[in-house]
Amino acid sequence: MPIGLLALALGGFGIGLTEFGIVGLLPEVAGDFGVSETVAGYLVSGYALSVAFGAVVLTAALGRIDRKNVLLGLMMLFILGNLISALASTYSILLIGRIVAALCHGAFFGVGAVVASDMVAENRKGGAIALMFGGLTLANVLGVPLGTFLGQQLGWRSTFWAITIIGVLALAGIQLLVPATPTGPGANLRSELGAFRRTQVWVSLAVSLLTFASVVGAFTYIAFTLTKVSGFALSSVPWLLVLFGVGTFIGNYIGGKATDRSLNITLITVLALLALVLGLFALTAQSKIMSVISLLLMGAIGLAAAPGLQVRIMRYAPDAPGMASGANIAAFNVGNALGAWLGGLTLAAGFGFASPLWVGAGLALTGLLVLLAGSVQPHRTPETTTGARTAASVVN
Repeated sequence: MPIGLLALALGGFGIGLTEFGIVGLLPEVAGDFGVSETVAGYLVSGYALSVAFGAVVLTAALGRIDRKNVLLGLMMLFILGNLISALASTYSILLIGRIVAALCHGAFFGVGAVVASDMVAENRKGGAIALMFGGLTLANVLGVPLGTFLGQQLGWRSTFWAITIIGVLALAGIQLLVPATPTGPGANLRSELGAFRRTQVWVSLAVSLLTFASVVGAFTYIAFTLTKVSGFALSSVPWLLVLFGVGTFIGNYIGGKATDRSLNITLITVLALLALVLGLFALTAQSKIMSVISLLLMGAIGLAAAPGLQVRIMRYAPDAPGMASGANIAAFNVGNALGAWLGGLTLAAGFGFASPLWVGAGLALTGLLVLLAGSVQPHRTPETTTGARTAASVVN
């Protein structure tokens, strides 16, 4: 794999730390600024909404600029946002810093996925995207414990200073190691938005939304499942969450390799297994051993879909890969919010602490049905050489 992919992975790692690293520091932040726990939580939810907004709007606005320069600009925005957060004198300024940093999140992964895929041969694109996303999945493993540890030892601002340094290193790496990746000669906002006239692009977005709603809907309330149903002590939960993160890292890698062998079969298999594992988890959550196994599998299988979902939407929008890829990142985050909301509804309705797992299984099954329905539809891509070559490979 080209060494430039490591620079993209480092950027993904820094962005992942920004998203997850503050979770364990919310009590310190709330105490420092004198706000409630609920208000402190807006630092997380506000970030997620900003990710979805930036994924589409910034990608569209920067669509005609060389993609390497776009990545450099986004990384500068990331550094600025974390600097604002580190220096924030009020809660409002800290929230602004979080929003600024989040704006680059979706666009970075959307554009970065295109750049990563352009750096390798056709049969290695899934692995390249998986390597870039590997930084994000590694942050899933290390983000909360590392950010919490550093913040508790040196103050919560130190976490943002550390992330800022990572951003500077990623910026230098992208400048030195990532080749220029110009957009196509006919690239413009109208042609980019034209991708959304294609049924298969919407199929891809729907499957992405449902897949991540499935995983996150189950994961959001997993602490309650583990303590109230499985019987684990509350002190065990952080270590069990690390286990989930390890699963995401493994799954992302395997999913990238499998995507390069057969995209459609990989996605169908992953969604079927995800529905099965979440259903099995719900049925056996009373067993600690089965809960540990299911938690690891949930992370691995859920994230195994990510590379394939990115490759699929880019193949159906070869003339607007950046816009399609950014929209897919937005779909991931909308799915995150939807899954958490639906899982919360089942808890509020009194269906028990294993009910979000059933919600996740249902969402995964729905995603599988949408994918299967989309797979039998006529495959239409733009009538270009790239489009024709892509269409031939979509149904592998």
